[in-house]
Amino acid sequence: MRNNGIINEREILRRHGFTFSKAMGQNFLVNPSVCPRMAALCGADEQGGVLEIGPGAGTLTRELSKIAGKVVAVELDARLLPVLEETLVGLDNITVLLGDILEINLPALLEEHFRGMPVHACANLPYYITSPVVMHLLESRLPFKSITLMVQQEAAERLCAPMGSRACGAITAAVEYYAEARMLFKVSRGSFLPVPNVDSAVLQLIPRETPPFEVDEAAFFRLVRAAFAQRRKTAANAISAGLGIEKPRVLAAMERANIPAAIRAEGMTLENYASLLSELSL
Repeated sequence: MRNNGIINEREILRRHGFTFSKAMGQNFLVNPSVCPRMAALCGADEQGGVLEIGPGAGTLTRELSKIAGKVVAVELDARLLPVLEETLVGLDNITVLLGDILEINLPALLEEHFRGMPVHACANLPYYITSPVVMHLLESRLPFKSITLMVQQEAAERLCAPMGSRACGAITAAVEYYAEARMLFKVSRGSFLPVPNVDSAVLQLIPRETPPFEVDEAAFFRLVRAAFAQRRKTAANAISAGLGIEKPRVLAAMERANIPAAIRAEGMTLENYASLLSELSL
């Protein structure tokens, strides 16, 4: 049975005495026009499943249940379980699990709940946990067909920025290495309860089947993080300081890799970083 009735999340939250946690960055998506659009764009269908991270009051969860064969929603806040029992009543293709997505055994979860099904991930993420969750999903190399995320607009712009642009950062490099990213649409701050101080955006990551090149990933991302750790400095200075390598050695490696000596971290492409890693022999 799929319940398509109108649910008043605000009233249900009030009745359960729920108070929003600033520590958890709780801003629930309640705009009735945004959730159907986000669900439709996540790419799931009745033959597939969706792993939802942080269902909140269940607004998006209900929309996902209309288009997917199965939805598993992982919620960290135990206080929301009775709320979700009410907002998701009658939807028998939804399973709610209590837990921390960063601690849950994702391969085991997918095997238990989505065995043999194509799986998509979907989430409305607080700012403080955006990067950890994105990296956790990408580094897991699990067979997600897509990862559709609602995040603060500034974070979305950084995640989707092309390498070599001013908006990019270390997280941009990681995202580009593991996936193809695209912005889907922007969402006004009034779409959330309580209303945050910034607007948000929905983006989508399509994980790559194979990385764009072969590198020692641990060393590669150490290099990238070092370069971006001191953005006001040149990449040579930042890498020298961050990795404890003599600057002349860094400059010599950059010259062999045909990278300008005065370039900053945001001016380098993924290929530049890979070439520099090879020349530095890290």
